[in-house]
Amino acid sequence: MLLAGEAAPHTGGLLALIPGTGGLLTVAALGIVLLLVLIIKVRLQPFVALLTVSIAVGLGAGLSVTELFGTVQKSDAVSMIESGMGGILGHVAIIIGLGTMLGAILEVSGGAEALSARLLGLFGERRGPLAMGLTGLIFGIPVFFDVGIFVLAPIVYAAAKRSGKSILLYCMPMLAGLSMTHAFLPPHPGPVAAAGLLDVELGWIILMGVVCGIPAVLAAWAYAAWIGNRLFVAVPQDMLEAAEEAKRAVAAEKRTSGTGTEGTGGTGTSTGTGTAEAGEEAAAAEQPVALGTVLAIIGTPLVLILAATFSSLALDPSTVRSVIEFVGHPFVALTVALLMAYYLLGLRRGWSRKSLESVSTASLKPVGNILLVVGAGGVFGAVLQGSGVAQALADVFGDAGLPVIVLAYLISLVLRVAQGSATVAIVTTAGIVAPLLAQSDPSQAHLALVIMAISAGSIFASHVNDGGFWMVSKYFGISERDTLASWTVLESVLSVAGFAVAALVSIVV
Repeated sequence: MLLAGEAAPHTGGLLALIPGTGGLLTVAALGIVLLLVLIIKVRLQPFVALLTVSIAVGLGAGLSVTELFGTVQKSDAVSMIESGMGGILGHVAIIIGLGTMLGAILEVSGGAEALSARLLGLFGERRGPLAMGLTGLIFGIPVFFDVGIFVLAPIVYAAAKRSGKSILLYCMPMLAGLSMTHAFLPPHPGPVAAAGLLDVELGWIILMGVVCGIPAVLAAWAYAAWIGNRLFVAVPQDMLEAAEEAKRAVAAEKRTSGTGTEGTGGTGTSTGTGTAEAGEEAAAAEQPVALGTVLAIIGTPLVLILAATFSSLALDPSTVRSVIEFVGHPFVALTVALLMAYYLLGLRRGWSRKSLESVSTASLKPVGNILLVVGAGGVFGAVLQGSGVAQALADVFGDAGLPVIVLAYLISLVLRVAQGSATVAIVTTAGIVAPLLAQSDPSQAHLALVIMAISAGSIFASHVNDGGFWMVSKYFGISERDTLASWTVLESVLSVAGFAVAALVSIVV
């Protein structure tokens, strides 16, 4: 007999043939196989693949059309697809959007070049690989992995050319830093999406991301030094020439804009005052960015979010605590950092408001695909929960006797190796392990460590089905065989080390 308010178990779909837990597990297995086939074999866009599989799993588990899609007429029926999509994107979209614009301003303003030049100067030529690693680590916090490669690659070319050593010595530490921040730290899509799906505060994600990520990146740097001294790869001459040509083009454009219409109020005729003002703006734009400015802009949101997270533990309810929690909310903290970047890297250095708007708007164009994939992952999780498939998986995994953090890592790792996308691996795994975590009522710290395990699994063994593999190979002129020996193993070291730390810390947290 059903209790008041309890939904009747679903019996339609595949469950009509295989009832109960066995049918639900069969639906789950077929759903994951279908997802891999659609992405790997059919080459379907991951958003479409996730959405298709979510609908198929829902129908296979006996969900009605009304439960999946709601009704055409206005009613109390809640669509799982709409609630799953909206529930995750309401949290994730703003953070990813603000973080993306912040990274774009840092990129275009020359913040990365200033950071790397200062670090190379501090550490010297002999420790150039360490300087490149730190550059990737710091600059990777606000920018996407592929953007980091695009911006920092010319600096790697120059450092490797000066030293005459293998380019692997310089690019691999930098790539390890970029990959670590992309996998473990907000505002990157993976950890932010997992935090939204498992309802974890970003302050805990930042803290555990640092705890797990720093040892992992140190291990990756050690491997990078080892492989860089044993495998020589010359600087790709065509990429070096292209980088120098791009620099000349940018410099020419700046000189041209210094006497263009913008400096004369848009009249198209140059007055003495207009030309002088334009010259001052161009000179300001040519000034290098101060290292302290870059670090302040990157560090501000991290500090504010951490302060807000732990104010509830350290402070009694008060006005001060309310203010700290307000400015430390991820939405507010990232907005503050973005406004700082607008002023310190833009307006104060001669940028026009139109330029700031153009850079910000252009940076958001690639974000649409990421948000749709994350949203579809939210739909998949909602369908797994609403259909009972997630609970069936939780029961089976619980009987297996493995800790949830180990299962989370293994599931994410298998999905990553099979289909190549870290984001798909993260959002799918989070939907699968959510009911397991709900049973034990874990702390925020423990949930954050599970997310670190999921994120670590999502970067294991980047190979030929991963776009990042080809980006690394082509940007740095590394053969496919050498890319497997360097980049693929580097990612695996980063993954295993990050998971090992998360698992060890989870024992005491």
